[in-house]
Order: sequence, then C-alpha cells, then structure tokens
Amino acid sequence: MAQHEKVVIIGSGPAGYTAAIYAARATLQPLMFEGFQPGGQLTITSEVENFPGFPDGVMGPALMEEMKKQATRFGTRYVPAEVTRVDLSKRPFRLWVEAEEYTADAVIVSTGATAKWLNIPSEKQYQGRGVSACATCDGFFFKNVEVAVVGGGDTAVEEATFLTKFATRVHLIHRRGELRASKIMQRKALENPKITMVWNSAVDEVLGDGKAVTGLKLKSTVDGTTRQLKVQGLFMGIGHEPNTALFKGQLDMNEVGYLTVRAPSTATSVKGVFACGDVADPNYRQAISAAGTGCMSAIDAERFLAGH
Repeated sequence: MAQHEKVVIIGSGPAGYTAAIYAARATLQPLMFEGFQPGGQLTITSEVENFPGFPDGVMGPALMEEMKKQATRFGTRYVPAEVTRVDLSKRPFRLWVEAEEYTADAVIVSTGATAKWLNIPSEKQYQGRGVSACATCDGFFFKNVEVAVVGGGDTAVEEATFLTKFATRVHLIHRRGELRASKIMQRKALENPKITMVWNSAVDEVLGDGKAVTGLKLKSTVDGTTRQLKVQGLFMGIGHEPNTALFKGQLDMNEVGYLTVRAPSTATSVKGVFACGDVADPNYRQAISAAGTGCMSAIDAERFLAGH
C-alpha cells in the first residue's frame, strides 16, 4: 500500500528547506526526499557572506543545518533517499524510491543543478580552498590576486568579467582558439584589460601547497606540451546541469533541461507540481533567490490544495 502525503518535496537545499518551513507552518505536514546530498550545493561551499542576516558570514553546511532545524521544528519529515521514478500524469501523483511507492496531492521540485567540473583529482582536493564553481559567491575572497576561469561560453565570460572587480588579472582558459560565447560577450572579454586569453589550453592539474591553490598545470590542446600558470584561484565557467532527468517527458523544460515555470508563480506545466531553486533558475543561482522561490512554491502549493 502506497504511503499518501498532502505535499511531497523532492530535494533539499535552501529552496527545499524554505518550502518545507512554509508548507509545515501551513499545517501541510510535508515529506521531504533529501537526496544523496542533503543541503545541496551549499554543503560544498565554505563561507557564505551574502546571505542576509549573517553580518559575519556563515559556513554553507551550517546554514543548511539551521534551515533544516527550522523546517523540522514545524513538523517536516524526511526520507534520506533519492526519488528514482515519478508518474505525474494524474493526481494523486505517484513517486517511487526503488520499489517503495508514495502518493501526493501536490509536489514541489527542488532538485537543484550540479556545477560541471573538470573531473580531475586535484580539483576535488582544493574545492573550497581556491577552486570554485561560483564567482558571485566566492569572488570577494580573491582581492588583489591572479585567478583563472576555465570555459569558452557566455558563463565563462560572465564569471571572468565579474572577477575583474576583485582580481588583479583573470586568465580565461579555453580549449579552442576562439570563444563559443555570443558576439557581445566575446567583445566584453577581449576588450577588458584585466582579462588575458589563454587559447588552446586545458587544465591538466591544480597545483597547491596542501592548504590553497598556488597555480595550474596547463596542457596544450594543439601539441600536448605542458606549462605552469601562477594563480591563486580557479573558477569553473563550464556551466551547470539541472537535475531534471527524473522529469523528462513529464514536465516542460527549456532546451538545456531547466524546468519552465509560469512566472510570477512557481507552477510547472502540470497542475499541482511546482518548481523552485536552481532546477528552474539558469540565471541567478543564489541561495537567497532559491530560498525566495521555495517560499513561493509552498504558498502556491497551499493555494492549489485549498482550491482542490
């Protein structure tokens, strides 16, 4: 017999936990599937300095722990597992964790997005210690030093341009001899005196002293020769991938897989299913904007249930 719930939240993080706080306070007794990384991307962030209410900054994992405590206080329940299959074709909606079935009157999707990494061992070693996937989150920590951004699309140019506010020089490393970015973004990069283009190169290894990044080993994509580049930070500009494989063919998405919502609401293409946080946001990707849409999705779900 399937376990029935009024509201199920798929995914945690600032969006999911905020949705849980609001849904629980509205006496909807939400059940949250936390996934394999409870707290989402913020759990691999070191210090968060731009979340309002924390003038001295707060560690990413600690912020998520506090949000979870608040959601728990109002009656949110948790399943520390990943939803493996959904059927959103009719209500009540059906969800499975392996063979275990759950049903729900409303579903809030907050599965987030995953930064694309280079998948080299040294990058993991220095994550949060000079290697970052978010310039707007971490750029501030790189005042008056040289940093590098890897990538060749609009994301990479945006990150590099933003970092010029803090760094003395930004090296933009790209595998090819020309950028993939839109013409206007290319011009932005090529005309910025603080951005140096590093063409036909790939990051082979992140170099460091065990505590922080000290440089990069670059490999030529033309002849395979290697050289070292002295920098104190490396930023990923190769984009993010929304965690939406579960919903393919069931919820409307844009061409790269972000869920589409009917702004100004968080309603998806299926009545009774709402999306919040990075899974539906290719633009801002901030903890505070994710939390804001989490609040909206819970209110949307509450109103939906009141009318049905």
